[in-house]
Formats: sequence, C-alpha cells, structure tokens
Amino acid sequence: MGGFLVIILIGAVFSISELTSDLAEAPAGSANITVFILLGVALLIALGFEFVNGFHDTANAVATVIYTHSLPAYIAVVWSGMFNFLGVVLSSGAVAFGIISLLPVELILQVGSHAGFAMVFALLIAAIIWNLGTWYLGLPSSSSHTLIGSIIGVGLMNQIMHEGTSGTSGVDWGQATAIGKSLLFSPLVGFFAAGLLLLICKAVIRIPRLYEAPKGAEPPPWWIRAVLILTCTGVSFAHGSNDGQKGMGLIMLILIGTVPTAYALNHSVGRNQVEVFVTNSQRAVKALEAHGGNAPLTAEPHQVLTTTVEKRALQDQTVPALAKMITSTAASIAGYGSLAAVPTASTANVRNDMYLISETLNMLKKKGSLNLTPSEQADMDAYKKDIDNATKFIPIWVKVAVAIALGLGTMVGWKRIVVTVGEKIGKSHLTYAQGASAELVAMATIGAADMYGLPVSTTHVLSSGVAGTMAANRSGLQMSTVRNLIAAWVLTLPVSIALAGGLFWLFRQLV
Repeated sequence: MGGFLVIILIGAVFSISELTSDLAEAPAGSANITVFILLGVALLIALGFEFVNGFHDTANAVATVIYTHSLPAYIAVVWSGMFNFLGVVLSSGAVAFGIISLLPVELILQVGSHAGFAMVFALLIAAIIWNLGTWYLGLPSSSSHTLIGSIIGVGLMNQIMHEGTSGTSGVDWGQATAIGKSLLFSPLVGFFAAGLLLLICKAVIRIPRLYEAPKGAEPPPWWIRAVLILTCTGVSFAHGSNDGQKGMGLIMLILIGTVPTAYALNHSVGRNQVEVFVTNSQRAVKALEAHGGNAPLTAEPHQVLTTTVEKRALQDQTVPALAKMITSTAASIAGYGSLAAVPTASTANVRNDMYLISETLNMLKKKGSLNLTPSEQADMDAYKKDIDNATKFIPIWVKVAVAIALGLGTMVGWKRIVVTVGEKIGKSHLTYAQGASAELVAMATIGAADMYGLPVSTTHVLSSGVAGTMAANRSGLQMSTVRNLIAAWVLTLPVSIALAGGLFWLFRQLV
C-alpha cells in the first residue's frame, strides 16, 4: 500500500507541475483571475466525479476476491486501485471524445463562455449527487449511465432555453442511441454470458472445489486464487481504461475553455506533420470535389457546417462548404508552420473549424451519402486522422490526475457496494467459479467496448454477471435486491436528466 501511495504522490506532483508549466507558457492576458478560479473549481469537481466513480464502480471489481477470501479486503482495494490507475494512464482516449460528441455543439464551440462552464458544472454535479445517493443506499448504479443522462439533460435544457419549445434537437440522438444500446445490452450480455460460462466450466472442468462456497475464512487453493486475482486485475484495468476516459474528456473541455492557448490545439504537431497534413488536405478536397465539393457557395462555410452539425443533418451546401473549410484551414496551418505557432487570437477559431470539419466527416461517413471509391475513402480517413490528432489529444498529466482520483476513490467507501454484490444478489454464498465467470465476462465486455470507443457500465456488467451465475447455478436470487437494482437502472437516466437540466437552468440564471 505504501508503494502505491508513493506512486500517487509522485503522480500528483507531476500533474500539478505540468499544469503550472503549461499555464506559465500561456501568453499574458490569455486568462484572468476569475477564469483561473473557475478552472480550479471545475477541475476539482471533475476529479471529484472520478473519485466517487472509484469507490462506487470499482467496488464491483473487488467484491469477488473479497468474498472468496482470495485477498484480504485492504489488499484487494489497493491492488484494484493500482490497476485502475494503470488502465487510465494507458487508455486510448476514444471513449473520452465519444462522450464529448453528445454535448450541444454551440456549447462545445463556446466552452469558455458562462454557458460552457454552466454546462460542465451542471452535468458533473448532477452525476456526483446521484452516484453518492445510490452509494449510500448500497445500490450498484452506473456512473456511465448517470453521466450520459446528465449530458442529455443539459442538451435538452439548453435547447429549450434557446427556442422555448422543444429541446430534442439539442442532443445528438444518433450517438446517444449508440451509447444507450451499449448501456442497455451490456448487462444482458453480463447476465447470459456469465451464466453460460459457468455451465460450460461445470461441463468441462470437473473439480468439485471450484463450485463450492468458501469454508469460513479459509482461502481457496493457490490456482483458484490466481484465477480470481487475475480476473479482478483485468476488470480493474478495463474499468480504469473505460470509465477514466469520461473524466478526461470533460477536463479537456474545461482546459480548452479556460486556457485555449495551451490546450485547444496539439502543440506536438510540428512542421513535418503540418506538411503531411496539408498534402492530405489537398487529397481530401480532391475527393470531395469529385462528389459536388466544387459547387458554388451562397452562405458562409463555417455557418453551413455549424448548422449541419447542430441539426445532425446534411445541408444542400454541406459538401462544398466542407471542401472550402478544409482548404482554408490547411492554408492557415501551413502559414503558421506548426500548431504551436498559431497566434493566441486565432487558436479558438482554428480549433472550432477543425472540430466542425471532423464532426461533418463523421456524419458523411456514417450516412455513406458520397459513395466514395476505396481510394477516396482512404484519403478522407487519412485526413480525418490528421485533424483528430490536432484536436483530440489528452496530455499525460490529465491522465495521471484522473488516475490518481480514480485510484484513491477505489480505496475509500467501497464496502457498501461490495456487500450488495457479495451477499445480497444471490441466496447463497458466491462460489469461486461464479466469481471468476462474472469477472471474466465483465473484463472482456468492457475491454471490447473500450476498443470501439463506447462507454459501458462496469457496475451493470459485473452485478448482472453475478446474478447470471446465481441463476445458472440455481442458487436463487434475492428478488428484493434485484428489484432495487432494476429500479436504480430505470431511474438513473430520468433522474440524472432532470437533475442536470435543472442545475444548468439554475446556473444560467445565476450568471
């Protein structure tokens, strides 16, 4: 435990020093004292969300090793915290930006405004309130589910406040549906896959001890302990890699809004990469021109793409506007020589243009409306990769800060959820095979979702996996707990939507 705390301390010092260094390099006048205060408060709330996520969600990962006596509780939570830490640090970032794409476009483009801060504060505080409430009741509710609901709530309220009528256009319902499906089907996958895996194990691995409940406080044979510790490790790592990214994405929005000079664009993109970017831009424009990209424009390109992304629908002039924006953005970047050389006054505009281009390219690819040839699609993909590299990046200190918050959270307040998972789902004590089956399925499901950039719920997958093994083993389920779990699952979305929407409205009135 002492070694892990040393790692956390070193990581905290590193994170603070990196942030201080980046802020010091920002030109004078790029932020005032009020902005720095907002930055500090927003970062604390974002890291607070990850801290709560640690003891709320990661408790599921340690429940099986604790209840099978494979590891003492204090060792299990530190071990899980350490691998949550590693999962965050080594994560790809795909989930982080998948979450951000759900937010209202106008708030992303003006994230440094009062409305932008109101958005971040509302959705994070709403998520923390619901997570703490369900934790207090010992209910394994999903932090992912809660955060998605909070984002939808902010989007709905933002649109209602702008139009005074319907708020439905304030949410990317296509992306919300894709994420909703992952949240809906992941517990079903956990239930049936874990139950099936247990039955297969019973048919293939005929070792009676594996299917017995622990006797007293006696630990299982070493090989069973090894399997259970391995699955706990895998779930903890996968949880850190997937759930940790949600906080990263929101922290990047905060940094882009408060210190755009340092964080709006990836300063590691140098002159050589800019030359490749310009070449790929020209190829992308050529592909677009072969499919209507050279048609005359009657509106300003930036506004056309903004409308396209806001309405989630292609406009008559989307393709020519996109070609024009790609050309002008490439010319600007080529003139500067590198992203680090982009002037302070132009940084936000360049980033917003790149964001609109990237989101429009996503829409075109999903809809397949251009019928690009394989060669043209390859050119578009190469350009898309370049432009995402310029804007969708996560500094290592952000990863370390989130990893620290998640890791520390894992070591605090875990017991309520562990007791529910270990004692209150089934009518009998968890066996070794049941614990291993549930965690193997959870590890595989979360890992696969991470590869595809989809947020899933560790809580839902693992607790439903435990329930699935109880059903397959005919151990019986405690229906009162199951009803509470289902109620929490059903209520999470509407409650978080209402909380976040109400808080966003309140914050907008205050500022």
